[in-house]
Amino acid sequence: MNSIRGGKLVLLGLMVLFSCSPESIHERVLALDTHVDTPLMLSRPDWNIGEAHSSEISKVDFPRLKKGGLDAVFFAVFVAQGPRTPEGNLKAKQQALLLFNHIHQAVEGHPEQAELAFTPADAYAIEKKGKRAVYIGMENGYPLGNDISLIKKFYDLGARYITLCHTKNNDICDSSTDAPEHQGLSDFGRKVVQEMNRLGIMIDVSHISDESFYQVIAVTKAPIIASHSCARALCSSPRNLDDNMLKKLTENNGVIQVCMVPSYVKEIKPDPEREKALHSLRNKYNKFSDLTEQQWNRVRAERRALDKKYPPTLPTVSDFVDHIDYIVRVAGIDQVGIGSDFDGGGQLQDCQDGSDYGKITQELLARGYTESEIEKIWGGNLIRVFREVAAVAENMRN
Repeated sequence: MNSIRGGKLVLLGLMVLFSCSPESIHERVLALDTHVDTPLMLSRPDWNIGEAHSSEISKVDFPRLKKGGLDAVFFAVFVAQGPRTPEGNLKAKQQALLLFNHIHQAVEGHPEQAELAFTPADAYAIEKKGKRAVYIGMENGYPLGNDISLIKKFYDLGARYITLCHTKNNDICDSSTDAPEHQGLSDFGRKVVQEMNRLGIMIDVSHISDESFYQVIAVTKAPIIASHSCARALCSSPRNLDDNMLKKLTENNGVIQVCMVPSYVKEIKPDPEREKALHSLRNKYNKFSDLTEQQWNRVRAERRALDKKYPPTLPTVSDFVDHIDYIVRVAGIDQVGIGSDFDGGGQLQDCQDGSDYGKITQELLARGYTESEIEKIWGGNLIRVFREVAAVAENMRN
């Protein structure tokens, strides 16, 4: 009897272990990444998003997302900050429209692997079909120029969040990495926030200055997101949110999506030779400002070569999950998610591309997170915000 009882206990233990594996959890919960820059790859004639690629070439494609157990992803329409002139604004709008078109064509060209998503419910419906749900976010409000009507145009093309600025100030607000100009939001920026609320577009505060953040909180009628940021207490980058900002995010019922960009995750020991090479690359391409898609492709190729010559010191999944732990302690379990910034600089030693998402889940399990908590982190919190933003928009229109 003892051996039979012991055998049953072993079997039960194996069943529990299997039911709590990353793979099994990803089968049951919606896993969503709010920020990848993969659209910058879509203009390359030698690259197909429907085929698996090496992580040295790119971080995301549909086969690797499936392998990694990711169900939904936000593709970024990213346009680097350029001249704030009529000509510059027109060029930025045209670049954004081209990227929207690339995303639509890429997804529609692989109907067996992915579908475009527009509402919170779409992620679940598409996941049930065994496909990846592809949402669109706009990184940098620069393509709006100072034309408020373009927000509706971009919404109609699928934009469901807009990162108000990038590494430089624009006509909407000040950036976290530029000298103050508007002292936060501009008058136009306040109108942008209100129009995004009216349409049901999530306001993304990643990249914006602290003053801009607090003013957005004061103006918005809906919860906000930080689509790819970390905790400043663990890494002092101005791109990260400090404790008071995290607490304000809780009051707003918003969410911060933890990012894998090494310099946001952990303060890295200086490497003078690598920094010199990176500085030369930035200067060669106008500090990455006002570049064409072709120029961005060259930047990425040269950056890969630079990384090979001067390998970066990368943080680990454990370092990454430290930020999740910290945010949960300060802001709460309902305020945190994941926004990798794959193909935009995001990578960890042990999480190199879209096939590796399960390693994050494994670390969360090892730290004692329950399946319901992991479900919130992997997508539930973001979807909650998405639904609340849509509800605010419906109320404003009625």
